[in-house]
Amino acid sequence: MGRVVVGVAVSVAVAACAVAAVVVGRRVKSKRKWRRVVGVLRELEESCETTVGRLKQVVDAMAVEMHAGLASEGGSKLKMLLTFVDKLPNGSEKGTYYALDLGGTNFRVLRIQLGGTGSSILGYDVERQPIPQELMTSTSEDLFNFVALSLKDFVEREGDGTEISLDRRRDLGFTFSFPVKQISVSSGILIKWTKGFAIRDMVGKEVAGCLEQALTRQGLNMRVTALVNDTVGTLALGHYHDADTVAAVIIGTGTNACYLERTDAIIKCQGLLTTTGAMVINMEWGNFWSSHLPRTTYDIDLDAGSPNPNDQVFCCSFCFLIDITPWKSHIIKSLLQGFEKMISGMYLGDIVRRVILRMSQETDIFGPVSCRLLVPFILRTPLMAAMHEDDSPELKEVGRILGEILGIPDVPLKVRKLIVKVCDVVTRRAARLAAAGIAGILKKIGRDGSGGLTGGRRSDVKMKRTAVAIEGGLYTSYTMFREYLNEALTEILGEEVAQHVVLKVTEDGSGIGAALLAASHSSQSVDKVQLL
Repeated sequence: MGRVVVGVAVSVAVAACAVAAVVVGRRVKSKRKWRRVVGVLRELEESCETTVGRLKQVVDAMAVEMHAGLASEGGSKLKMLLTFVDKLPNGSEKGTYYALDLGGTNFRVLRIQLGGTGSSILGYDVERQPIPQELMTSTSEDLFNFVALSLKDFVEREGDGTEISLDRRRDLGFTFSFPVKQISVSSGILIKWTKGFAIRDMVGKEVAGCLEQALTRQGLNMRVTALVNDTVGTLALGHYHDADTVAAVIIGTGTNACYLERTDAIIKCQGLLTTTGAMVINMEWGNFWSSHLPRTTYDIDLDAGSPNPNDQVFCCSFCFLIDITPWKSHIIKSLLQGFEKMISGMYLGDIVRRVILRMSQETDIFGPVSCRLLVPFILRTPLMAAMHEDDSPELKEVGRILGEILGIPDVPLKVRKLIVKVCDVVTRRAARLAAAGIAGILKKIGRDGSGGLTGGRRSDVKMKRTAVAIEGGLYTSYTMFREYLNEALTEILGEEVAQHVVLKVTEDGSGIGAALLAASHSSQSVDKVQLL
């Protein structure tokens, strides 16, 4: 009987040891999985590191590229395009002005009434119209006839219901968000269509002229006095409300910047005369690139997989011209819009998706790899921002988005916290790089305390109050992004200089800003900007 008891006891002990071994083994395996996932995060943090020293290198590189782009065409990664806008609205404008914002499958017509005292907008009306699908591939005459008819209907509702004279000349600001070679403040030649438009007979034509001809056919006496893009419109609106505004930045789905430059600094266009001695420069800063930018393997993979046929066309043509073998062409392509792909809302969510995919492939901590994780751009940046700013104790919004959008259900809380950290790393890098870009502009125009490009901080430089107009949902609606950008700008400039720099949220530069530019250029019977 005793032997039986001992035997049972031994058997129980062996079984207990086996169970314990299994439990310990599972814990060890789980810890290994967790370490691998945390390792992916640590690697991301190191690759995205943006120390103040590194940011200042980006600032210097931006300023150098700006100088190069002003010195010669094609001399820089920054296009530094002349806008021929030499006169920004200042609050003295008076009267009724119109704007047309055409840049997608919808267009807007706007009307503003200006009081002429203290930057007062007395009235504001706007209408949005969808563009019929067939007009996007029809003829230029069909498209602009449709737009002109809408403008005519809008003008006829001007005022208090009394009869309106269509013969009275009206001035129009035209925001045309397609690639254009600007030839004056009020005219430009269409280079190519994007965003689903494919009107062949329009390419190579002067844009404002086509619109004015259609307006004439409708019996409407309206002249395009300013042809601009949305960034220039944002600067105009910012300057209208604050005369210290010298630059504008858009940080939304895409990103760009423009600023007010001295005419004598635009070396590539010698003999340029303006009435003010200055001109707005459209930087197209999405193309900026520097070896100091903290690039990760996720950025490289995103470049390779991003749907950007325009970049590919440029790349293939360039490779053919200088005899670069096609397999090397991806190197050139990856540098195009490199800055934009690190900081704009189009791409941040997809970078996070790629990190989560890597974690899922490294370990089964999320279970089997979700097929949705393989879909590019399925995680849009607003969803990423919602996860990042989820302040609920259980991170319910994080869990919902992971489940509904990425097909990863029942994610434990500690893993949800890890995902929030990934969002934080990607967003922080983007915001700090955007701040470096802004500081680069300030350095170029001597508003960073250094007195210009060369030398360090100078004590003899008297700081002027400087305002930068900012538009775009990434800055205006994403609190963490905005806080990281503001924090980084102070770190780069130093608190003493930063207190003189104001970032001002500006809304609807493409609409109100364009109308204001129509007002500021309305008194000019001919363009004042001339090339000698």
